[in-house]
Amino acid sequence: MAEINRAVKGTNDILPDESHNWQFVEGKMLEVASLYGFKEIRVPVFEHTEVFLRSVGDTTDVVQKEMYTFDDKGGRSITLRPELTAGVIRSAIEKGIVNSALPAKVCYIGGCYRYEKPQAGRLREFHQFGVECMGAAEPSADAEVIALGRQVLSSVGIEKISLEINSIGCPECRKEYHKALKEYFSANIDELCGTCKERLDRNPMRILDCKSPVCSAIAEKAPVVLDYLCDNCKEHFEQVKAHLTAQGIEYTVNPHIVRGLDYYTRTVFEFVSGDIGAQSTVCGGGRYDGLISQMGGPSVPSLGFGMGIERLMLVLKNQGAELPDAPTTDIYIATMGEKAKLKATALCAELRAEGYKAQTDICARGLKAQMKYADKIGTKFTVVLGDDEIENGKAGLKDMKEGTVTEIKLDELVLELGEAIREQIFKNIAEII
Repeated sequence: MAEINRAVKGTNDILPDESHNWQFVEGKMLEVASLYGFKEIRVPVFEHTEVFLRSVGDTTDVVQKEMYTFDDKGGRSITLRPELTAGVIRSAIEKGIVNSALPAKVCYIGGCYRYEKPQAGRLREFHQFGVECMGAAEPSADAEVIALGRQVLSSVGIEKISLEINSIGCPECRKEYHKALKEYFSANIDELCGTCKERLDRNPMRILDCKSPVCSAIAEKAPVVLDYLCDNCKEHFEQVKAHLTAQGIEYTVNPHIVRGLDYYTRTVFEFVSGDIGAQSTVCGGGRYDGLISQMGGPSVPSLGFGMGIERLMLVLKNQGAELPDAPTTDIYIATMGEKAKLKATALCAELRAEGYKAQTDICARGLKAQMKYADKIGTKFTVVLGDDEIENGKAGLKDMKEGTVTEIKLDELVLELGEAIREQIFKNIAEII
């Protein structure tokens, strides 16, 4: 197949027969976020490369191996966003959000880009829903953001999902932990991959997140960060757990969670599913108290999460979750003759103005082909207009499910259709009961 007719490797088309599922899920995400006071923000799909170098960290796989970076025509280094937090924080600093009423709560939905090996639940272009809460240092804020993530997953129909939490401490208590990691991994340096050998001196915690089977096996027996937390970080983590318990949220402490980006501090968490193979993390996040100052803004404690929508859709599919049916056409007006076409155009305009999904022929098809098309698109009702119907001002409204036909007045079509749809809904409810 010619390249012009083939999607770029690692990208995916969301077709009309599945886009309504995305709309439902995205709608639920924004709806739940609003319950917690989060408002949507939209930021550019690309940023100056420095935005990600300073925030994500130059020792991460994202920066070292996965970013789509290029020079624009002005010679500036530009990067397609590999994640959204950095761009949101850049915007919050530039537009003064971090200097306004705090906490500032924002949410977003958008595409991200990473050069990775495509597999189930992992694409080179993928979409994320996420939230950022800026200006809240209390452990209750951590628990609230986690609760938001859980409620989003529950609202879209996901049942089997588990929460794993950890604390990776603050920069002060991590100094001793880094020493312990360097000592441990130095004893195994000959077995580490080339990338992890480079990370050993610069950021040994990154070795814990390496995807190499050999490095992962070595990391399993590495020192645990929870053993090195300072008193303040220990107390913070205990309070996070207490606030989760107060909300009835079950969790497991997983001391091996470090997350893949350098800006995290203290609380980190993941919602994990066993229904999508190796890529089990559906939602991941945590606290990043130093990120805003690191990017040139004021010292504002913050936290958030990112949720992969492709992975979420995969979990929904594998769990057999029930999603709403795609919206169908309420009425299709089939026509015979030019007068009927003009009348159908006017009627469709009137119906659409009242909120009904109405279609008529725009392909110069014969009546039989029009009715076949109406059946294929699953329209609820049809009307056939010809010279007689135009002259008499009456036509037959056909219920496509029941096959029954009711005579109606064309100038009362909006009212008649509304009543017919309500009757159809009541019948469906009665059948379910």
